[in-house]
Amino acid sequence: MAVLRKGRSHASWVLDSAAGLLVGKVLLRGDRDVVRRRIAEHQQQGGGTSIGMAAPAGAHFGPPLSASRSNRWVGGIGEVDDLGRIDAVQQRPSRLDAGTVELLTRLLAGQRRLEDALGPAAVLGPMARQLEELDVMLREATGRSRDALARVVAEWTCYVGWLHAALRHDHQALALCARATELADDVGDGTVASTATSFQGYVARQQGRPRAVIRAAAAALEVPGADQTQRTFDLLQAAQGYAALGDAGEACRYLGRAADLATRAGAPPPSVYWYTEPFFRLNIGLVQLGISRHRDAVDSLRAGLKDLPADQRDARWTDEYREALAAASEHR
Repeated sequence: MAVLRKGRSHASWVLDSAAGLLVGKVLLRGDRDVVRRRIAEHQQQGGGTSIGMAAPAGAHFGPPLSASRSNRWVGGIGEVDDLGRIDAVQQRPSRLDAGTVELLTRLLAGQRRLEDALGPAAVLGPMARQLEELDVMLREATGRSRDALARVVAEWTCYVGWLHAALRHDHQALALCARATELADDVGDGTVASTATSFQGYVARQQGRPRAVIRAAAAALEVPGADQTQRTFDLLQAAQGYAALGDAGEACRYLGRAADLATRAGAPPPSVYWYTEPFFRLNIGLVQLGISRHRDAVDSLRAGLKDLPADQRDARWTDEYREALAAASEHR
């Protein structure tokens, strides 16, 4: 049975998704003000917080808007008709094709950019609801595009796991990351499988469990087919774990391995678009702080924050690095 028959309408999907399509375009231009202005305009029209973003945990989602109002939100980017393809595939899974998978890929990318602009709480609700529908779509899908859809669902699952991790919903995060690993393994996507495993290490680091951080990093490094940028981060995460254990020698050894690999890694694939040199520099700074190399940590963290892409510079996930910079500066 298609999910839409259980109460979700095509207009509702548009409401949750169109913001992501728009954001993917305007944030790549660095125009964060456009995003905020569109959301403010929507709220002034009485739309509440339901377009493309969830209310804070426990808050009530406003009622769905009409399709005509969702058209105004999309604002001429020409995507509403494309979103009808999702409706058609949900009603009849045999209609799944490469174009639908590509649309879902763009929706995911756009909504990830939305998180960079507005934070994880703003997108968790819509992304989780969409994931439920995608799970059903995948179970019912057949044909040559099914594996491509499975890759998107694996990445989507991993990303919703990250959103839970960022909000310290640790149990949900770990369960989703484990599920994402299984989905990615089924279609041989080593990068998503490694990323999902690595996110479990992030949860452990937030919990203050450095041995679990090292175990997760080691497991992620062993995943076949992972991109070199993902492996670079896993080496840095292992270094962070050893630094937290007070083992400066092992921390520095992993730092050296990460630095060597980073020179050969190249550009990251879309699923880990944030794995850039500035991001790696930030994580080097965390290791340096952990082994009391405070001056080096200040230099690394300051440079990393300064050189982040404009659309990521104010993301909520940068708070950890700003706090680390403040701590390193106190002891420099």
